[in-house]
Amino acid sequence: MFVVATVLPVNMGALAFVAAFLVGTLALGMDTDSIIGAFPGDLFLILVGVTYLFAIAQNNGTVDLLVRSAVRLVGGRIAAIPWVMFAITALLTAVGALSPAAVAIIAPIALGFAARYGINPLLMGMMVVHGAQGGGFSPISIYGATVNGIVAGTDLPAGPLTLFLSSLLFNIGISVLLFFSLGGRSLIGRHARDHDEVHVGEHSDDAERLAVRGHGSSAYKAEEPGSGETPRGLRFDQIATLIGLLLLGVLSLGFDLDIGFVAITVAVVLAVLSPKAQKGAINKISWSTVLLLGGMLTFVGVMEEAGTIEYVGDSVAGLGAPMLVALLLCYIGAIVSAFASSTAILGVTIPLAVPFLLAGDVSAVGMIAALSVASTIVDVSPFSTNGALVLANAKGVDPDRFYRQILAYSGVVVLIGPLVAWAVLAAPGWL
Repeated sequence: MFVVATVLPVNMGALAFVAAFLVGTLALGMDTDSIIGAFPGDLFLILVGVTYLFAIAQNNGTVDLLVRSAVRLVGGRIAAIPWVMFAITALLTAVGALSPAAVAIIAPIALGFAARYGINPLLMGMMVVHGAQGGGFSPISIYGATVNGIVAGTDLPAGPLTLFLSSLLFNIGISVLLFFSLGGRSLIGRHARDHDEVHVGEHSDDAERLAVRGHGSSAYKAEEPGSGETPRGLRFDQIATLIGLLLLGVLSLGFDLDIGFVAITVAVVLAVLSPKAQKGAINKISWSTVLLLGGMLTFVGVMEEAGTIEYVGDSVAGLGAPMLVALLLCYIGAIVSAFASSTAILGVTIPLAVPFLLAGDVSAVGMIAALSVASTIVDVSPFSTNGALVLANAKGVDPDRFYRQILAYSGVVVLIGPLVAWAVLAAPGWL
């Protein structure tokens, strides 16, 4: 699939659906209901709901309003914007938000900044994802609670603070490298007021070009009763959108409601209140990304049904060389997590590591930290929820080119990240 999709202009998701069908029926004897059962309906709803909602918010000028407001908060210093996005996303996950929920809320706004002020969209998107992962192992977070809960059920020593700081510092380190390698140095000293017009690429539409030139991103004139401007310059539809975005955050982060359902509910309510605002919004949903993720994760589900992932993990755990097993488990966690749920992978790989960690040949705290970091930093992959959200919300870029950039970056992370995590956290034995 990777080879064909690289050589030919064929969506890898379509290839993956074919592979799932052929492997599932011919090799495993699965019926079509079982194959389709692996389709990630929750991810589909998140991608469609969030991109639909923010397409409406872009149409009525609310995204442009948020961008301008956030620039004022950092005094117009463009170089500070990626770090503000990193910090906000890290804070959200540290206090208990699901990583995809935090990225779904922050990524569209962050990528709006990138389009408006000429910031590399790969830099901005990856700063958001690494921020989410940096805060993701606090003791009260989903990842942190999962890992610490597994460790608490064994005789291994616990290190919740070490786990949290290891992930946070590791992701900060990666973000520093990203910042300076993807044009961050050129942002230093630049101010928003000096860049009223930034060309973001020939693929941006009229609404995006208006937003970049500082004239607002509204592609229409509100005509509904009561949608005139308020004394503060806000229209009725913009006020409704801001309330909807606030509800999205409160309901998904505070009450743990499904962000996909909440997002599409808010989007539909806004469309009913202001029909002009949703004109063309459906077309802005990143359907190619939806197809890509739907197909790939359906095929991963077929692989899990076949026992492929469990077979590889058991084979590695039985090798007998502790440090080699530690390294290979980090790679298994990274590779599988790039295509599947990081929380689920942590629940599989850490128990696999317990038997040889009890032998004492490898630092248990260090190995658990290394395995946790290796299994989550790869969420930058375009096949993961976080990476897919970045891909789906990029503005003013060639989507195929941006997909290849994210794929190349995630490939580097998968190849090097587990090795560095193992070498820094597990191998020295200092944790």
